[in-house]
Amino acid sequence: MPSRIRCQVDDRTPVTVVRLAGGLDTGTMRPVHGVLDRCLSEQPDALVVDLTEVQVKDRLALSVFAAAARQAASWPAVPMVLCSPPADAAAWLAESTVCRVVPVSPDCAEATRTVGAAAAPRLRARLEPVAGACRRARELVTEACGRWNLPEAVGPASLVLSELVGNVVRHAGTPMRVTVTLRRPYLHLAVFDESHEEIRSRTMDLRAEGGRGLMLVRDLTQRWGSSPAGNGKVVWAMLPAN
Repeated sequence: MPSRIRCQVDDRTPVTVVRLAGGLDTGTMRPVHGVLDRCLSEQPDALVVDLTEVQVKDRLALSVFAAAARQAASWPAVPMVLCSPPADAAAWLAESTVCRVVPVSPDCAEATRTVGAAAAPRLRARLEPVAGACRRARELVTEACGRWNLPEAVGPASLVLSELVGNVVRHAGTPMRVTVTLRRPYLHLAVFDESHEEIRSRTMDLRAEGGRGLMLVRDLTQRWGSSPAGNGKVVWAMLPAN
């Protein structure tokens, strides 16, 4: 008989808690990943996954947590913690590579307090697809780098975020959520828009935005990419934060 799993999401506080109950195997890991992905796309301070009521029926299914955490490390720079796994799951986690990617805590209340207290500093803004959006994006970067004492990052981060926002203004034309996050050793930039259209090669035009285009993003960042998120997509970038 196929396994069934329930996912209860509590996002009433800055730390989102996902409580899983039921059987976790290779058949149910996909919907679990979908729930974790949707929670991460809302950019909480942290994500805690409560495994108290989970029966792990296939240890390979535990890889779903490592996959979600690796994705979150690039965007949205949100830490994940697993807590209160049953004894057999705890043993399997200890033997696997999952623990190298996702911390495991025996107590959910303590995990929530600890990860919340250590949340990465983050600034957010909601922008409309208008000409002044790029200027507001640069102002957000300047404010963030001033707060976090990153003077050398102001220039490159301002250029990168301005280009990401400009791309939404030129091509997606939807409202957007912009975030700047410091999760050392990187400064993470992200722009979420309401278009599902992927960035196409034509947007990587050196003539765009005063001759810079997304080639500038590639040249100035450690990594960058685009991912589906919620009812749209996010374009994110990581720059060294020295």
